[in-house]
Amino acid sequence: RYGAAFIILAALLFLFLVLNICIGSVNIPVSEIPKMLWGNGADETFTDIVMGIRFPRAMAAAILGGGLALSGYLLQTFFHNPIAGPFTLGISSGAKLVVALVMVASLGNALHLSSWVMIMAAFIGSMICMGFVILMSKVTDQMSMLIVSGVMIGYICSAITDFVVTFADDADIVNLHNWSKGSFSGITWDNVVIMAIVVGITSVCVFLMSKPISAYQMGESYAQNMGLNVQLFRILLVLLSSILSACVTAFAGPVSFVGIAVPHLVKNLFGTAKPIIIPACFLGGSVFCLLCDLLARIMFAPTELSISTITAVFGAPVVIYIMIHRKKEKV
Repeated sequence: RYGAAFIILAALLFLFLVLNICIGSVNIPVSEIPKMLWGNGADETFTDIVMGIRFPRAMAAAILGGGLALSGYLLQTFFHNPIAGPFTLGISSGAKLVVALVMVASLGNALHLSSWVMIMAAFIGSMICMGFVILMSKVTDQMSMLIVSGVMIGYICSAITDFVVTFADDADIVNLHNWSKGSFSGITWDNVVIMAIVVGITSVCVFLMSKPISAYQMGESYAQNMGLNVQLFRILLVLLSSILSACVTAFAGPVSFVGIAVPHLVKNLFGTAKPIIIPACFLGGSVFCLLCDLLARIMFAPTELSISTITAVFGAPVVIYIMIHRKKEKV
């Protein structure tokens, strides 16, 4: 079953990657792709479109989508709850707020921000909101109250961000506004390299923590009896999750529901919540975001929807299903 599930995810990843490259305002034949990759007589216009716009955007959707799904898996492990995620807990909104403040300040002073500065700003915002969520988790044992608190802090951060964006005065404010709604547009190869480094290293670290994660899922007492330093392990979960969600927010803005829906769908596909699904979560997030980005581009072309609009349409029903299913189990 595991092998078949991995094959399905890999096949879907390849399919949606090709579709994202070929479909758009200018449809490009699949036969042109090998020519572009090998530099063998491809049409120059097609090459400019694919290599300059569509391919880096598709790679960004795959990398960031996988990172966001992995971030959601870590948060669900941390809180022992399938409803936890970077969007519902307000972590993405916190990252969005700090990045927006830094971007507006740089625009006002004609400064050029590197991708690393954006990631650091998003990481700081993520950690601030994560700290608030952890404090709330110590005050209340009810996950529902924790989710409500996260949603409220998310609304506050989003309101401040919208206020800042509205009154910022710069020619690039349109790009800032689009980013604040969530979008993979405008990604360059330099951005792809940086996000691949950050997400790749972080994902490898998560995979190396498979055994501690498996022990932690059995309960904190069991993990301690197995020799795991639970306090240090929880700090690592928070840091790794925040880095992944910060990287996504820095480049694509807030992307909703991926961190909740994808881990749950992958768990159902594999029939387990064991750490074997860590790479599967990454693949599932990549597939999910590639599909949603494709729909965002082509549904009302030439008008492009924000990525969060599409992910919410598919992700929100999954969250509703999880909540209803959990309520039935308790009854």
